[in-house]
Amino acid sequence: MSRVGWESLDRWGDDVVRVEPLVGGSANDVWSVRLDGRLVVARSGSRSDADLHWETELLRHLDREGLPVPVPIPTSDGRLFADGLVVMTYVEGEPPTTESDWRRVADTLRRLHTLTQGWPQRPGWRSSTDLLHTTTGTKVALDAMPPEAVARCRAAWARLVGRQTCVVHGNPANPGNVLVTADRVTMIDWDEAHVDVPDLDLALPHNAAGLDDDAHDVAAQAAAAWEAAVCWKDEYAVRRLAEVRAV
Repeated sequence: MSRVGWESLDRWGDDVVRVEPLVGGSANDVWSVRLDGRLVVARSGSRSDADLHWETELLRHLDREGLPVPVPIPTSDGRLFADGLVVMTYVEGEPPTTESDWRRVADTLRRLHTLTQGWPQRPGWRSSTDLLHTTTGTKVALDAMPPEAVARCRAAWARLVGRQTCVVHGNPANPGNVLVTADRVTMIDWDEAHVDVPDLDLALPHNAAGLDDDAHDVAAQAAAAWEAAVCWKDEYAVRRLAEVRAV
């Protein structure tokens, strides 16, 4: 019988047990886990092996470069994931609340962007500017949206053409995806990370990235269009689409 989901947790050793469920993305089941006496986090989902390889290698690269991230913990035989299950270090902290917190988030995102220039695209994903010429990419299916909505999204993304790409976190303005301490800012929940134009990460509360009016408008419109397309058609996606100007 094939090993699936949480049955594979014993690949990390004999002293491992789930503790309690944590708030996670809609695509995953996330739990705190005690592994050899220490608290860690485990995530079970339906991502492909290629997708998980991309994500875990990215996190290892960022950790080696000194950027705080949840670090994948290998199985007993050295693999970084098994049967859709990933185990990572537990991250302390609280969501950002102040303008100063968000400026630190912006600085962390810019480090991410600098460290990942030239990074390969996540398997199966498309960037916002790719979607000017195609309709699908992992969670995005533009042909499921009304034509007028697609036109609005593409008009927002067209303003990004020609810009350098890198890994973007994909949803950093959600306070639940950031944990802040006095000396560290850690981005968590890398489910939406992919290669794209960095502007998508920089439409932050308080304009914490310090963008001028035009740059902020470009980033805010592109990010709203992206989230509308990725989440279509729940209530959040409809709200985000309403922020994208008509054409």
